[in-house]
Amino acid sequence: MRITTAKEAAYDPRVVAFGRMMGAANRLEYLLGRALETECGISHLMFEVLLIVGRSGAAGMSMRAIAQEQVLTTGGATRLVDRMTTLGLVIRTADPDDRRVQLVRLTDAGEETTVRAARVHVENIQRFFLDPLPVDHREQFARDLRTLSHFARDALPRLR
Repeated sequence: MRITTAKEAAYDPRVVAFGRMMGAANRLEYLLGRALETECGISHLMFEVLLIVGRSGAAGMSMRAIAQEQVLTTGGATRLVDRMTTLGLVIRTADPDDRRVQLVRLTDAGEETTVRAARVHVENIQRFFLDPLPVDHREQFARDLRTLSHFARDALPRLR
């Protein structure tokens, strides 16, 4: 299909579908992020970092790895982790294998906040993200999102 006018561009089914996906994602981000801020005192981005660091366990995670996982610059990741350190959610320690590398780990308060925020988040995901969909479409929808996410991740250039 060749697009020759702005109106055709605006009504192209692919453009419309992508726009709907982005609109839904932005609205859901607002709703779910606001709930995390209101009920747990953290931003959605902080919650995502808590989850990423939590996955790494006691070993911790480097600032570079956090930046890559969240598609942030290393400076952006550093500023975010600084705020999270001030809130007492994470600590930074030197990597025993490479003193130039800082590892980020959850504090006890970070662990507690992650669990509390996850409970709020799961409840809201169910309410706003899954409940509106037909029950028999949910698993396929989740698989399709995973496919899209992995494809987009693999298409991104790696941060240095």
